[in-house]
Amino acid sequence: MKTVVIGESSGATMETIMSVYPRHKAIVDKYIAQGVVIGIGPFSDKGNMAIFKTRAAAEQFVTEDPFILEGLVKSFAIKDWNDTMLPG
Repeated sequence: MKTVVIGESSGATMETIMSVYPRHKAIVDKYIAQGVVIGIGPFSDKGNMAIFKTRAAAEQFVTEDPFILEGLVKSFAIKDWNDTMLPG
């Protein structure tokens, strides 16, 4: 079982997004270094998704991500995901 965080864009401008991005990337890089992120990135509507190996990692991530903390993500959902295509 994996866990997905799906975020909805607040409609922030690209200028605002890019001003926060370096702090966001530092947090993402931390989770990548821990080996708990499988995939992460934006949707075409500026929403976003991150796939984590564990729910605990996903729950911790949302308490640290500047995109969430600074309001660039209007809302998010954490969902357990049964990836039936790939092992563990």
